[in-house]
Amino acid sequence: MNAIDPVLAKIDANRHAALDRLFELLRIPSISTDPAFAADCRKAAEWLVSELKSLGFEASLRATPGHPMVVAHRRKPGAKRVLFYGHYDVQPVDPLSLWATPPFEPHLKNGANGQQIMGRGAADDKGQVMTFIEAARGFIETHGDLPLDVTIFLEGEEESGSPSLDAFLQAAKDELKADLVLVCDTGMWDAETPAITGSLRGLVGEEVIITCADRDLHSGGFGGLAQNPIRALAKVLAKLHDDDGKVTLPGFYDGVDEISADLRASWEKLPFDVAEFLGDVGLKTPAGEKGRSVLEMLWARPTCEMNGITGGYTGDGFKTVLPAKATAKISFRLVGRQDPQKIRDSFRTFVRDHLPADCAVEFLDHGASPGIVLPSGGAAFQNARAALSSEWGSEAFIIGGGGSIPVVGAFKKVLGMDSLLIGFGLDDDRIHSPNEKYELASFQRGARSWARVMAALAS
Repeated sequence: MNAIDPVLAKIDANRHAALDRLFELLRIPSISTDPAFAADCRKAAEWLVSELKSLGFEASLRATPGHPMVVAHRRKPGAKRVLFYGHYDVQPVDPLSLWATPPFEPHLKNGANGQQIMGRGAADDKGQVMTFIEAARGFIETHGDLPLDVTIFLEGEEESGSPSLDAFLQAAKDELKADLVLVCDTGMWDAETPAITGSLRGLVGEEVIITCADRDLHSGGFGGLAQNPIRALAKVLAKLHDDDGKVTLPGFYDGVDEISADLRASWEKLPFDVAEFLGDVGLKTPAGEKGRSVLEMLWARPTCEMNGITGGYTGDGFKTVLPAKATAKISFRLVGRQDPQKIRDSFRTFVRDHLPADCAVEFLDHGASPGIVLPSGGAAFQNARAALSSEWGSEAFIIGGGGSIPVVGAFKKVLGMDSLLIGFGLDDDRIHSPNEKYELASFQRGARSWARVMAALAS
């Protein structure tokens, strides 16, 4: 099936009804992290099952210890099999007072790039999910079928850490197995330029707790004599980077590969203004590894960052105390073939080796996932890129992701499947924040884009 023009025309003709359907879904407050909204999460899942059944999918709810999964199949024997992933749950809306309008009363508003869809979940991830469903609708209503064998898998706990995901994937791996995963939870380069995310950084989270005396001490009576855990902790943290911004942990850069010449050249062409990027957050000078480009540091280099330090008296006024305890929270963003467990072990050994006498140390594990590099040289990747470029009239960029999407790693680890990360969000969509929005053009052209991508993958 390569008659894409009538499919695109059908998607355009459906655009008002498609927006109405999205608004119905956005009105459901499916906040997964708050037990008070459990019934609403189920309601959103049931709405999606009903919608997919109406399109001829074999769709059902799948129970988990938490919120249900949605799984739907539209089989096409002999065709390429794809698994589309998204999530129907949303972030809490607090602080409610900062919303200009009620978060679960979606509406259109005029913005800098045209009309915007306002409401919690508009961009993350209900609007993105519905772009794919509307693309499928366009094919089915035009040709009576899809060009691919499609399974849709929608999670209800992505915004609360996906506690049920790994076990569900293990149990359903034969049913979910496909040639490729399609993930729509990322963004464009800008409002006119589509993008495919070709890499994601992994993450290791560590909390270190240093204890010295058995109680807080008066600095007049013990200062200069007793070991101060804040001072000990600060010295250790200061040694984690050298003067050139490199991380000093032994073995930290094992598995960190240089990016290819082609990818480096592609990134150098991106219209990226570092002064504007930093200026938007009140900064001027790039920090990090010397000799590395800014995009390289954001997308292809590992990091070690201090996310929080506590110890001693932090209330109003002043208290001359030597604290008994000091803590720090550290995150490591990983790339390439870095091993999360080796990074964790190296960090803990480093801390122990650099602590002075009278310091006891405890570590808390806050999760770990490896970095991911997605194959960009294959036919699927290149065909999808060409399809996006055709829809938007500009070359689709291959970008990196500075953050992590753990489900992509789970698909690779559990199901052995690579993912194609295509999304239509923008940096200013205010996901996870008050006044979340999704560009109407992102929604409408996102559906057209997925139709083109499906046709391209089928060919």
